[in-house]
Amino acid sequence: MARIQILPLPAGTSDERPPFALVIDEYLPRRYAIGPDQPAPVDEFAGVAEKIGARAVLVFEETVQIPANDTSATVTPTMVIRVEGDADSGSADLADQIRRGIERAQAAHYGRTA
Repeated sequence: MARIQILPLPAGTSDERPPFALVIDEYLPRRYAIGPDQPAPVDEFAGVAEKIGARAVLVFEETVQIPANDTSATVTPTMVIRVEGDADSGSADLADQIRRGIERAQAAHYGRTA
């Protein structure tokens, strides 16, 4: 099955929104048997870039890795704080819960006293 990715492009001075190209890879095009009296196949992606506001649509049969879409190097959290309670509780109560949660996590993870 084909994959769809977004390739961010450098912004120009007159760009109202960030420019991008749509990249479709792992795409297996339809195969046509064209005879002498049959019309040529229609480009499936004609006009797509204009409709979605992309600068271009790039289509590949093979896998294309776009570095901007690579999430393998993302940072994973080293500490997760669970805050329980009502979302309507006061901000001072919420801040206190977060502070206590950080202190507990530091005590458990770093050997600090809570």
